[in-house]
Amino acid sequence: MPLGDDILFASVRDLSEKLRKRELSPVELTDAYLERADSTGAAINAYATVTRDLARAQAKKAEQEISAGFWRGPLHGMPYAAKDLLAVRWYPTTWGAAPLRAQKLAYDATVIQKLTDAGAVLLGKSAMVELAGGLGYRFPSASATGAAKNPWNPSRWTCGSSSGSAAIVSAGLAPFAIGSETWGSILCPSSHCGVSGLRPTYGRVSRHGAMALSYTLDKIGPLARTAEDCALVLQVLAGHDPADEGSLPQGEAQFVWPPHEKPSPSRLRIGWVTQQGKGGPPAVEAACRAALELLRKQGASVEPVAIPDGAWVPATTVILYAEAGSALRPLIRSGQVGELVDPAAKLGGYLYETIPAADFETAQRVRLVAQKKMDVLFQRFDVLAGPSVGEPAWALDQNLDTVADLPDPLGALGNLCGLPAISVPCGFTADKLPIGIQFVGRALDDAACVTTAMHLQAATDWHKRRPPAL
Repeated sequence: MPLGDDILFASVRDLSEKLRKRELSPVELTDAYLERADSTGAAINAYATVTRDLARAQAKKAEQEISAGFWRGPLHGMPYAAKDLLAVRWYPTTWGAAPLRAQKLAYDATVIQKLTDAGAVLLGKSAMVELAGGLGYRFPSASATGAAKNPWNPSRWTCGSSSGSAAIVSAGLAPFAIGSETWGSILCPSSHCGVSGLRPTYGRVSRHGAMALSYTLDKIGPLARTAEDCALVLQVLAGHDPADEGSLPQGEAQFVWPPHEKPSPSRLRIGWVTQQGKGGPPAVEAACRAALELLRKQGASVEPVAIPDGAWVPATTVILYAEAGSALRPLIRSGQVGELVDPAAKLGGYLYETIPAADFETAQRVRLVAQKKMDVLFQRFDVLAGPSVGEPAWALDQNLDTVADLPDPLGALGNLCGLPAISVPCGFTADKLPIGIQFVGRALDDAACVTTAMHLQAATDWHKRRPPAL
């Protein structure tokens, strides 16, 4: 009997219990998701590659182990998808870029290896914006696989370079997916697709085997149905890796869930960032304020706060562009960027190579100032809150330059300073497009972001809503 939507849209937590108790077969679950990959997944351009043979082999192994009483943990037998910038041994790893369609690597990224060791089942490589948007892009179609379509409205985009990862979770194609963020590519698609997405503290998750875009800004993290699911996945992903020069020492990199002490709502101090909601439709800010009011009713302290003024956006931009010009230099110098889809990407790398070293050094000094100022601010608050994105999902033919003026001070500061953040659903627009709220925490306090989001999700059902049938 085919598995129903109640199973296919279930959380990692719920599926894990069924798998552990042998109420659900990893093979049966994997086959059901693979079938959806061929139908719904193909319809919304969610996958770059489906790793069918690998998935079935991993699912069969998990089933045998669980049947023998060997339980690896919450992700054992759990299907997932991984963004196509992560190496999977001898499978295409295209970075979303046409000139790299044939690229296959002889090793697994550290993240993939950790998930394999945890018994997770890789369904496939999720579609992404070409080169993770590293050389710029103006249109959602900037991908070798075309624009990923939003399950809530296929005429809308999913947002950000982790576009396929969000679509996969939102459409019930997998209980979780792995994405990456340099500036917005976990939070934005999570918000626009109505799922939960966690950007970990910089250095907590290894980038070894992942496409490098910006050495000091890149982060890898999970997208899932719930905040708790994100924490369960992060616990597996986190840890020191000597193969990643940006990896934190093990004592800082490891993430233990649940924490020894989860603060009750009455102990939470939330700062509502007043600059973040300006410029977008009123419904977005109204939904976020309503979410914060629910937390306030649970006893949380919610106060408006203005984040420090500074050249955070220009500094983050200079660092990102300069490092992208360096990381992607082989493609730029070889002229292969001419084979990319988006007109902006064909030229962006050449411009990035002209950034003066003095500007890059100044941006790094600005980063130090920002980190100090944010440390002071977090003496008053556990988390900062604001809309994840100022607008709901954009149309597939939208020129993204026309929406680039929306303020994103939390995005700039959060990524510049390497801070953790989570986006979770908090409502819908009148035309039924998801709205997300983000919670940003102090460096290494990913748990505060997750805990705050869990308190919100305990009081709402936005994260349980499913998109209409495609």
